[in-house]
Amino acid sequence: MIKIQKYSEVEKEFFEGRSFGNSDEVVNSVLEEVKAKGDAALRIYGAKFDVSVPSVFEVPQEDLKAAAEKLKIQKRDVYDAIVYSHDLALRFAKRQRESFSDFEDELVPGVFTGQKTIPVKTAGCYVPAGRFPLVSTVIMTVTPAIAAGVENVIMCTPPRIHPDDRDEAEKSGSGIQGKAYAGGKPYADEGIMAAAYICGVNHLYAVGGSQAIGAMAYGTESIPKADVIVGPGNKFVAAAKKAVYGIVGIDMIAGPTEVFVIADKTANPSWVAADLLAQAEHDVVAQPILVTDDMELAQKVQAEIQKQLETLTTKTIASQSIDTQGRIIIVDSLEQAVEAANQKAPEHLELAMEAGADRDKVAAAVHNYGSLFVGHYAAEVFGDYAAGLNHTLPTSGSARFTGGLSVRMFLKTVTTLRVENNKSGIVKSAVAAGFLGDSEGLAGHARAARIRIEK
Repeated sequence: MIKIQKYSEVEKEFFEGRSFGNSDEVVNSVLEEVKAKGDAALRIYGAKFDVSVPSVFEVPQEDLKAAAEKLKIQKRDVYDAIVYSHDLALRFAKRQRESFSDFEDELVPGVFTGQKTIPVKTAGCYVPAGRFPLVSTVIMTVTPAIAAGVENVIMCTPPRIHPDDRDEAEKSGSGIQGKAYAGGKPYADEGIMAAAYICGVNHLYAVGGSQAIGAMAYGTESIPKADVIVGPGNKFVAAAKKAVYGIVGIDMIAGPTEVFVIADKTANPSWVAADLLAQAEHDVVAQPILVTDDMELAQKVQAEIQKQLETLTTKTIASQSIDTQGRIIIVDSLEQAVEAANQKAPEHLELAMEAGADRDKVAAAVHNYGSLFVGHYAAEVFGDYAAGLNHTLPTSGSARFTGGLSVRMFLKTVTTLRVENNKSGIVKSAVAAGFLGDSEGLAGHARAARIRIEK
């Protein structure tokens, strides 16, 4: 059962970033081999960790198209949901792209400074396909890259047995983790393949785990080197992204998911409980938090969680998260709730409050979060799936210094300088640069500035 505690009783550690072990040593050896051996290393680690090691890694576009067409026929509701989600995400991402404008301004006579926003050439997207293949992550990683204008959007996702190879794999007793089926056709989770086609992925590779991150970071014979790598994954994928940062750009190091709900007496206990459980079912270490100034609401939510757990197919995972990571915190005021939220800097922050002055005040006062969901109807799950927002967000307190995945990740903002001779501004800049070069003991700098205004 989720525990209820007073704000004054909350331990200091609750507001600190959470650590879940170190995978660096294992991951570093994988990355070194991928860097040195390329495709051969992908096959070595694929045989060790995956169910399939295909003869080639790229899944043909016709297979992606076939997966999309199959989904459209067999699960039209899911197909339409992917199309709808992608449309909203693309519209939102394009609007973000429009906010990055190029300009050139004359700061002083003759000195023109400007900026240009340029997309990277190749973006690498990683999409997990473990217990729950994350079809929505295809939308959230690929769509902003395309909206940014990236020329080549590639994706890596764990391999699956191709339908043409299933009989042979079964006969040989392979196609399971630890005994991968080798030499077949490249294939992946069909939902992920369908979403990749709908979203416009240029190339999809059936490679998973930290070895996939290495492939996109260093490049192999089959997989091109990416400029940035984005997308979630397990602790090994996260450790690999951390290790290759600097060789490539990365979106963030994401930990277990979190939701932090600020609710007052107007909140619906059933809705709040459902939102907490929606987060809890992700992982046993997911963190569902409710903060409220109303003890009656807290008790109703606590009871409602237990009631809803009984009919939840993911009860085993969700109940562990609720029991070990979840909590309901009772505050004296909404101002205290804001204080707690800004200290915690949660991935998802919900304001389960009626429209009005109180909610407006809280919305204006909170400033550390990945995404903010305002009002009873703004469920966090909408941000996950179908509201245009990106669901790849900072966790473990990193919302204090960064936002979520957006078109910004795929763009470089570079600066330009253009100078017109014989204008007063360049003379002043050259004189100032000369004195600053002298002050730093860099005579060459000073000369390079002054030589341009000598008569």
